[in-house]
Amino acid sequence: MDNVSVNSPVLRIQGFDISENLVYPLFFLMLLVYVTILASNSGVLILIIAEKSLQQPMYILFCNLSLNDLIGNTVLIPRLMLDIISSQRYISYNECVLQAFCSHTFGSASHMILIIMAFDRYVAISHPLKYASIMTTSAVVKLSVSAWGLSLVLVSILLGLTVRLSRCRTTIQNAYCDNAGLFKLSCEDVTANNAFGLFFTVVQFASSMGSICITYFRIVVICWKKKSKDLNTKALQTCASHLVLFLVMWGSGFLTIVLHRFPDYPDLRKVAYILFHVVPANLNPIIYAMQTKLLREKILQIFNRKVTDF
Repeated sequence: MDNVSVNSPVLRIQGFDISENLVYPLFFLMLLVYVTILASNSGVLILIIAEKSLQQPMYILFCNLSLNDLIGNTVLIPRLMLDIISSQRYISYNECVLQAFCSHTFGSASHMILIIMAFDRYVAISHPLKYASIMTTSAVVKLSVSAWGLSLVLVSILLGLTVRLSRCRTTIQNAYCDNAGLFKLSCEDVTANNAFGLFFTVVQFASSMGSICITYFRIVVICWKKKSKDLNTKALQTCASHLVLFLVMWGSGFLTIVLHRFPDYPDLRKVAYILFHVVPANLNPIIYAMQTKLLREKILQIFNRKVTDF
C-alpha cells in the first residue's frame, strides 16, 4: 500500500512478525499484563480515595501516576492485543493520531509527576515543620494540573506539526502509533518535526534528571550536615521508592531513544517502546506499596480482613 494513495484515511501498522504457534501465548501474556496493570493501579486509586488517612499530598501525587499509567496502557495494550491476533493490522488516521497523542502525553506526564514528587520529598526532609503548610492539598492539586496542562500543550504542538503534513505512505513502521511513525509517512521536509521532537525529548529528560539530581544532592547535603540517624532513615525510606520509580522510567525511556537511532534493530526498538509503557506501570504500585509504610499497612489490613472473613 506504500506510495499508492495520498492522505489515505486508513493506515497499516507494521507490528511484529509472529509465528502462528506464538500468537495466542503472546496474546494471553499481554492480557495478563494488562489485567495486572488495571487491578494494581485501580486498586491503589480506590484505596487512596476511600481511606481518609491516605488523602495526603504524597498519595495524591501517586494517584496522578496511577491514573497516567491506566490511561497510557489502556490506549496501547488492547489495540496491541488486537493486532497480535489479526493479520489485517489497519487503523484509521484519526485513531492513530489519538493513540500517538495519548502515548506521548503518558510519557511527558510521567516525567512531570516525578519532578513534583522529587520536590515533595525535598520539602518533607529539609523543612519537615513547614511541610504541611507548603505542600497543602491545594498546592498539590495546582502542581498536578500544571503538570498535565504543560504535557498536553507540548504534545499538542508536537502532533500539530505532524498532522499539517501531507502523506505519501500508509505504513506505520512500529508496533503502535507515535509521532515519529506519523511524520515519516510524509514526503515533505520534516526538519521542523525532527527539531521540535529533539527539543521535546531533551526538555523532558533534562528537566527530570536535573530536578532529581538537584533535589537529591540537597537532601544528601542536609543529611550529612545534621548527621542524624533518624533523618537518614527517614530520607532513605521516603526517597528510595521515588528514586527506583524514576530510574525504571528513565532507563526504559532512554532505551527507546537509543534504539530509535539504530534502524537495523526494528523489533528490539518496538519491544522497548512497549516496555516503556508496561514495566513502570506494573512496578509503580508494587514499589510504592512496599516502600510506603501507611499504604502497605492499609493493604495488609484489607487482605487480613478478607482472609478472616473467608
